[in-house]
Amino acid sequence: MLSLLLLLPLLAILILNLPLKSVMQKMAIWAGVLLSLWQITAVFLLAMGLGERTEIPAKFKFGLSCDNLTLVLLLSIGIVVFTTILVGWQTISNPRQRFGFINLVLVAMTGMNGTVMLTDLFSLYVFIEITAVSSFILIASQRDINGLEGAFKYIVLSASATVMMLLSISILLLAAGDTSFAAVKTAVSRANGNPLVLFAVGVFICGLFIKGGLVPFHGWLPAAYSAAPAAVSVLLAGIATKASGIYALIRLTSSVFAGNDSIGRILLLVGVVSILTGAFAAIGQSDFKRMLAYSSISQVGYIILGLGCGTPLGIVGAVFHLFNHSIFKTLLFVNSAAVEKQSGTTNMNKLGGLDAKMPVTSATSLIAFLSTAGVPPLAGFWSKLIIVIALWQSDLRVYAVIAVLASILTLAYLLLMQRKVFFGILGEGLQNVREAGLAIVLPASILAAITVIVGVFFPLMFNSILMPISSFLK
Repeated sequence: MLSLLLLLPLLAILILNLPLKSVMQKMAIWAGVLLSLWQITAVFLLAMGLGERTEIPAKFKFGLSCDNLTLVLLLSIGIVVFTTILVGWQTISNPRQRFGFINLVLVAMTGMNGTVMLTDLFSLYVFIEITAVSSFILIASQRDINGLEGAFKYIVLSASATVMMLLSISILLLAAGDTSFAAVKTAVSRANGNPLVLFAVGVFICGLFIKGGLVPFHGWLPAAYSAAPAAVSVLLAGIATKASGIYALIRLTSSVFAGNDSIGRILLLVGVVSILTGAFAAIGQSDFKRMLAYSSISQVGYIILGLGCGTPLGIVGAVFHLFNHSIFKTLLFVNSAAVEKQSGTTNMNKLGGLDAKMPVTSATSLIAFLSTAGVPPLAGFWSKLIIVIALWQSDLRVYAVIAVLASILTLAYLLLMQRKVFFGILGEGLQNVREAGLAIVLPASILAAITVIVGVFFPLMFNSILMPISSFLK
């Protein structure tokens, strides 16, 4: 089953690009939707034990493995890809551009699935790059100046990360004789302070900081998120950078590179700086998507803060917040796509009063805002609470206090956004605005429902579903 998560998207791309393009263009949307729904179903089947969790595909030398952390990421990927394809179908009017968009999303899906299932460092790098290259093209797909600028910034910084990761892999290959996670873990644990091995570990982590858009390597992220077409922003903010950067950080620093206290201290520092930098930068933005981009930096900081804590509870909180972030941030970018599609702008100074015109978009945005800020009983509250408790129990109380205060700041700027976009007097020229189409309203409603349901039923999920996530640490 695991190999199918890689092979089916590739098979779909091959079939869709056979002759009879007029027919294939009509089939593309259904192929993407069915593949994403199949992936969500496969995750639940694997979670129930109906399928092998370790696999070596024939003709290939890399292994695939699926633990609880992988399942969380595969579920997030399936949900976000499903949403992205529906939003793209609604917002991209040109059939040829829409067809190319769906093909690239399937390439990105393959890259992300491979990233979270592979068990060796070089293959991980290869699939991270597959995700990155498809993201470059998607950002610049409309060939406008802003999209090209955003893609260029991403390419330049991502290329730096690529050099760092390849250099690190070369050194670790010499030290371990292999690039499998198990071999690298053994080599790092036996390094006994070897400066070259420690340098390799540090360089690889820096490369992942760039891929994840963390401070101080975040310069590309606001430009890429805000300049990309609406549906592409959904994919990037919802899961692409999380699967290629943040997942790898969680996996490697918690198990493969584990045992070095300096890594934990660096993660704590990067996490708290990202939280504050993203929050303060978001306050000064007037563009809907750009504010959400800086908010993403801030929220990813919470994930890194929980990861830096180093305890099972902290890592569970980090993984849970990664899932929650993929849901509420995807929802917010879906709603920014709805606003942009219906009003023609994301400039909040030109908006206002859309609550009466777009009630579903307004209501689901409010749910996402409150979850992002950590307001109970929504899902985002619980993941932030777990992280704060983990920090407090580890005597990292300054970080815990900063995390709580930053949530208040998050609530302030997100409510300001809600007021500017949806409340108040109807903006000039917006009299004829109507609610977005079903392809946007449906996924927005589903994502809002997930946020509420996960939050309400959290007490029942904690011991049975969430805590077992930490089993990958063994």
